[in-house]
Amino acid sequence: MFIERNVSLQPLNSFGIAARAALLARVRGEADARAVLADAEMAALPKFVLGGGSNIVLTGDVKHMVLKVEVPGRRVVGETERHHIVEAGAGETWHDFVTWTLDQGLPGLENLALIPGTVGASPVQNIGAYGVELQDRFHELDAIDLHTGEVFTLDAAQCGFGYRDSVFKHVARQEGDFGLAGRALILRVRFALPKAWQPVLGYLDIERRMAEEGVAVPSARQLYDWIVAIRRAKLPDPAVIGNAGSFFKNPTVTPEQCADIIGRDPKVVHYPMPDGSVKLAAGWLIDACGWRGKRVGNAGVYDKQALVLVNAGGAQAPATGGEVMTLAKAIQTSVYERFGIRLEPEPMVV
Repeated sequence: MFIERNVSLQPLNSFGIAARAALLARVRGEADARAVLADAEMAALPKFVLGGGSNIVLTGDVKHMVLKVEVPGRRVVGETERHHIVEAGAGETWHDFVTWTLDQGLPGLENLALIPGTVGASPVQNIGAYGVELQDRFHELDAIDLHTGEVFTLDAAQCGFGYRDSVFKHVARQEGDFGLAGRALILRVRFALPKAWQPVLGYLDIERRMAEEGVAVPSARQLYDWIVAIRRAKLPDPAVIGNAGSFFKNPTVTPEQCADIIGRDPKVVHYPMPDGSVKLAAGWLIDACGWRGKRVGNAGVYDKQALVLVNAGGAQAPATGGEVMTLAKAIQTSVYERFGIRLEPEPMVV
């Protein structure tokens, strides 16, 4: 294992924010993680686990030791009566893995196509799009304890999945807490893909594609192609314009709160949820407050989708983490003042 010192993190975060790490180790398997823990100096340092860097905002240099997860591998590992079980190394690119499953004739992840990041980061965020969340297709994962060096396996219940949430985003504050932030490094993730596959539809963008192409029941590959095209039309490519994807979670309100907002803003985009609550489109709320295309320094709101904050300065004059968070807080304030709703950021702020 090779340890890098004073490493630029600008190419390792999708926002393209300039920051550095004092120490960085590239983890390609259990042996690399254990080598870090076996070194007395490195073992004592706090650790920061870095995947694809697509869901973080760096507000300064990282003083923790950075563990860059690059565990490879994709394979079909077995099956149950109702599912095929597939596994991917935590360092695999998520979209490439989704494409690979379809190439194997194993549908189920197509609604999650083109989400940036790595496989290892997917359960941390419980990624989701177009009616499917990772927890809907999750089987189990293997991780290594960065305190003890032991490898352990977690099922869905143990991961504590919530809306863009999991046990990996929480710190254990006291004895008995099961927070794994800063303690677990995910090595491999396994997914249960349904043998009796049915397309997950119901979103306006997908319904429009079905109508345009005269397709009543799309195949998994058609759905994949449509979602890739829809996302590319709406969202900026991080390789061209730095960003962290959707910056705010879609807030959930009571039916009464939603009715009050509809009374003032009849065009508000909202989705009834199975539990009786109503999910609002954060991008619509931000747009309604006039933020689309606005900037704070070199941080801006994407002119095609107000839910996305971007690095408007590019690689030569990149936005700072401070500018990004100043813009985010200003957006939160204006949405709260107009709608009485507090938006919660999706990315991890470091």
